[in-house]
Amino acid sequence: MSLTFYGLKSCDSCRAALKALQAAGIDVEVRDVRENGVPEAVLGAALATHGADKLVNRRSTTWRGLDETSRQMDPVALICAHPSLMKRPLIMTQDGSSSIGWDAAARAVHGI
Repeated sequence: MSLTFYGLKSCDSCRAALKALQAAGIDVEVRDVRENGVPEAVLGAALATHGADKLVNRRSTTWRGLDETSRQMDPVALICAHPSLMKRPLIMTQDGSSSIGWDAAARAVHGI
């Protein structure tokens, strides 16, 4: 199985998830969201599957720094403008399924 992993190098959850996936022998293509962003189509699919509350990290310092107008933007446009607002990691599988974060439900999606 091969996964596309959207996260940040400095994110503790991302590092833990990546380490666990690689230890399980899963081929992981890592994309740093600050350096490369996330394609709108990927964000749109994640939004449709998981919803804005799961996709947008409203507890981040980036979120707290936004004005109210920015906070009302479309979630996909908001994350494209501020990639670190995405909850991490966003992991996409080849079959189109995905997970956000690194909790028990995310681990189950990926068989860990």
